[in-house]
Amino acid sequence: MYRRVNSDRFMVLTTLGIVIVMGIFTWVMYGMAQQVFTMTDVMVELNGSFQTMTKDIHQMASNMEIMTSNINDMNGNLVSMNGSMAAMNTNIDGMTSDISTMAESVPSMTMAVLNMSASVDRMTQDIARASYAFTQPMSYMWGNAFPF
Repeated sequence: MYRRVNSDRFMVLTTLGIVIVMGIFTWVMYGMAQQVFTMTDVMVELNGSFQTMTKDIHQMASNMEIMTSNINDMNGNLVSMNGSMAAMNTNIDGMTSDISTMAESVPSMTMAVLNMSASVDRMTQDIARASYAFTQPMSYMWGNAFPF
């Protein structure tokens, strides 16, 4: 009923079993160590990526501050430009009114120029007659019914 524990066959099989179990355990531990090594590399790369990302975030924050300042300056310039546009609009309204007044005056000016042109024409004819009378006094007197 009892076996001897120190028999050769039992010792060999037990030792072989222990070796096989230890081999499997070593193989599993080696695989886990490889996974830990890979995970460590990934974590180191992730740390580097986080450092780069942190630098980029700081640079981005600095750029956003500059952009905010530029937008504020642009806002001030737009307000100034809006005031200038309003003043220009007022000036254009005044110009439009002046042009309308001028347009209303143009027909009167045209009539005045036409009347002046007619008067100049009559004056030219009178000067021509007077010149003719001074240069040809005898023909002027006998050529007309009235000498004056």
